[in-house]
Amino acid sequence: MKENHIIDLLENRSFASLNETERTAIQAHATNCSSCARAYEATKIASALLRDRANEVIEPSPFFHTRVMAALRERQNEVPAFKRLWQTAGALVSSMTAAVALLAVLSFIVPGTQTSATAQASESNGYTAEEVILNQNGLQDEQASDAQMLTTLYPAEDAGAK
Repeated sequence: MKENHIIDLLENRSFASLNETERTAIQAHATNCSSCARAYEATKIASALLRDRANEVIEPSPFFHTRVMAALRERQNEVPAFKRLWQTAGALVSSMTAAVALLAVLSFIVPGTQTSATAQASESNGYTAEEVILNQNGLQDEQASDAQMLTTLYPAEDAGAK
């Protein structure tokens, strides 16, 4: 009987998938072999327990639906990180844009416009703004030499050396 043990058949296939001829062969063998009879009974019990457990319907806790919906609403109310960043930096960016626009206006438009008072003042003076800034009129008449500059800068050292 050791050659025809049914334990391998019971382990490799589910009890529900056995056909009638296989079941009758298993029952006939189980009447003569005590170890196979125990395996057959364990397989029947395990199959019945699994079938009952699979048919059992589990109800969620009473507040499960409420908690899930609250979690969904909480996630929907979260503001994305980029939007929060833009809301925070929006005032700074807009003030910087306004400052750049103001500087552009002051740099390009205002210097080009001259009032009549400034035009008359520059004609009556006889010199231009470049001459005043660079002092080009005075330098043409009196050019200082290197020696004059050195004596002007270091008069005390020359007196001490003599």
